Amino acid sequence: MPDAAPNPLPKAKSRRPAILGAGLLLLALALVVIYTGRGAFRSPIALVVVAAIGLAALLLQLRLRHDLTSVRGPIWLNAVGVVCAAAAVVADVFHLNFAFLLVTALGAVACFAISGLIVLNALRKPRAAK
Repeated sequence: MPDAAPNPLPKAKSRRPAILGAGLLLLALALVVIYTGRGAFRSPIALVVVAAIGLAALLLQLRLRHDLTSVRGPIWLNAVGVVCAAAAVVADVFHLNFAFLLVTALGAVACFAISGLIVLNALRKPRAAK
């Protein structure tokens, strides 16, 4: 029986982009927490900011992982979320109707959450081997 060469170990993938992305996310969240007063966390705008940071982190991970080229977030839903977030900020800055502020902030958070769920669901689905 000839000596069979052992199977070579698969080349380990670099985890640097994932760790870098996680570090940037932690930095962004730390800056939000450090430079935000205690009363601001009761504001709906704070929820919008944290939801936007979370969605941005998820989309950044999609961008950095090269094996996930087929997974895309719904652009129209992200655009609606950005419009709702901008409307919430405008309503907060100009002291418009508080109910309008709450509805637009909730709409932005809901759009970002649904978009994130769609992307995470696509990541969980098994892909066909090529």
